[in-house]
Amino acid sequence: MKILLCPLSDGGYLYPALAAGRELRRRGHHVSVLARSSAGPVVAEAGLPCAVAEAFGGHRAFSATWWGKTGAAQYRAILRAARAARADLLVTSVLCNGALLAAETLDVPVVVVGLSVHLWDYRSGGDGEPHLGRTRESRTRDSLELHAATREEVGLAGRASRWEDDPLLGDALLLRGDRALEYPDAELPERVRYVGPLAWEPAPEQGEWEAVEDHLERTGTGKPVVYVHLGRFFGGRTLWPRLNEAFTGGPFQAVVEQGRSTDPRPAPEADILLVRKPWMGPFVDAADLVLANGTSAPVLSALLRGRPLVLSPNGSEQPLLTGACVRAGVAVRDPKTPSVDLSALLECVSRDEGLRTRARALGDRLAAVDGAARAADIVERAAQASATPKENHEYAISRPR
Repeated sequence: MKILLCPLSDGGYLYPALAAGRELRRRGHHVSVLARSSAGPVVAEAGLPCAVAEAFGGHRAFSATWWGKTGAAQYRAILRAARAARADLLVTSVLCNGALLAAETLDVPVVVVGLSVHLWDYRSGGDGEPHLGRTRESRTRDSLELHAATREEVGLAGRASRWEDDPLLGDALLLRGDRALEYPDAELPERVRYVGPLAWEPAPEQGEWEAVEDHLERTGTGKPVVYVHLGRFFGGRTLWPRLNEAFTGGPFQAVVEQGRSTDPRPAPEADILLVRKPWMGPFVDAADLVLANGTSAPVLSALLRGRPLVLSPNGSEQPLLTGACVRAGVAVRDPKTPSVDLSALLECVSRDEGLRTRARALGDRLAAVDGAARAADIVERAAQASATPKENHEYAISRPR
């Protein structure tokens, strides 16, 4: 089978797709990747061939920053690349309307790699779920409206889709989390499956991590490390004033991965090492705890290593995942108010053995799942289901595993 991976090219979306792609290649399938040029070295390290998105008209179409505005360009780029690769199946990221619509036009199955939690409405239950940010109903409505608008833009409006019941899920949507991160009485849609973290990332270059360790030993005066992973702010408050206060003269030193945030402002006197790396595992291994905005990649990395979390959400899925982690007892939410001292909050979390124990237990469950194998199984079943006679097709793709 010929499979085209066409996820967003940002690490949090690209790396899980590469984990699944590597397993599919191991099973003998021909796997290629459509990604922006800057992601080429990472795709090469994963051992997969890369088609450059810009060469297919996909400028900005595979960037998480532009995902809501470039669906039509993404659609056209995937059509061209999939036809060139003679792809039998697509694997994409959640939020990639262009890939979903390209699969419709090509009449091939598409499997969606999701986040660590389900973003949209449950099939049933979840009515009592508190909302830190937008409601599921609001998020689902807006996502469907954007999908419909993109369908119209590319000329597919009015055309029947085999996913009329929920076009956002494709033939299957793979959640990288655990049942504990969903609301207790909620039932997921039939085509949603748990596959675990799909953990893969590029390795540090020779001597790269050793240089970081040396810096921390020379400047940190033995203080324990907090790994800080900053995502997009979505118009929310920047954490930098609180970071500078917490890590100046306090009990911790910080390694701050600025991620997709902008305008870093570490104070000269603060115990802060600012980095921008395509990997985070060694940082989390060296850390006592993790402070993040609440995106899937740092949360899963922390849990896999049994690290408790302090989460300071802004927009997108950040409030939803933060609420899930607080409910599971593996994280504390930063209220981002002047009355709460961040340094004291970090100390409290560091000393909380209950938080640490629950984080280890959830991490052990996540680590026990062979996510790549499970994802590859689902991809293969989606391909088999698409080849069944039309009268059996809907039944075949909707049965639970």
